[in-house]
Amino acid sequence: MEREWKRYEGTPQRDLFREIRERFLDRHRTERGWSVDVGSGPGRFAGHIGVADRRVLLDLSLEMLRFTRRPAGAIDAGARNHLVRGDGARPPLRPGRFHEVVAFGNPLGFAGGDARAFLTSLLTLAAADGAVLIEVVCGMGESSRYLRRLPPGAVRRLLSAPLNLVRARVEREGFRPERPDDGEGSGFRRFGPEELRGLLAARGFRVIEALAVAPALGSDAERIAAAKGDPAAWRRLVELEEALGHLPGRQEAAAALLVAARRPLSGSLPDAPESRARRMAP
Repeated sequence: MEREWKRYEGTPQRDLFREIRERFLDRHRTERGWSVDVGSGPGRFAGHIGVADRRVLLDLSLEMLRFTRRPAGAIDAGARNHLVRGDGARPPLRPGRFHEVVAFGNPLGFAGGDARAFLTSLLTLAAADGAVLIEVVCGMGESSRYLRRLPPGAVRRLLSAPLNLVRARVEREGFRPERPDDGEGSGFRRFGPEELRGLLAARGFRVIEALAVAPALGSDAERIAAAKGDPAAWRRLVELEEALGHLPGRQEAAAALLVAARRPLSGSLPDAPESRARRMAP
């Protein structure tokens, strides 16, 4: 559990990945109604989701859920988060109940052949005008050719320049693919951005934001560390990563794609797979 909690701690590169995800969640956070974090683990991002007293953390691991109550994994000190042990593919939760449904950590990819059924289950949890926030893997990732050929110190200094100038140079020189990583296993499921948009649209959801995670320096630990040493350069790096990550051309190759989609106020969705229980957690 400690290892899972620290997956986004301890290095500048992990800090960058965490901050991009936290900012994305904060942009779509709602104080209306209930929220649910599907596959929450120890609650790494729960403090950026909904309102604590109306937040459900759903995970298969009881030990992970218990860890959210320990000081090392504490979130929203003094608040009560509702912990539910269950399978995100067959959530023991009431359909249409939640104004915010979050599935970060790429549970769809790890669902393999059941990924589409998993997605359907997520979508049925959303209330009318509710949002779903999903993380998927599209490709192997990429990085800026321009930034990667500069020394780390030069990258830090460059990031003091106006964002549009840096972005234009980065886009002009293009991007290079990262080294393939076969560590996910044969059952791992990747989603292209257009495929995911199509699946969401078929169920009546409209994508309101799609963000590729860190296409500029996401895999370059040395240059990210150089930027981290200068607060102004760090802020500019985060802004640059978000500006590039919003470009459709960067999303096909994304090692991590964050998608926010909203359910309309009216309209029907497919029925959820039968669950063993439909009662909200106390």
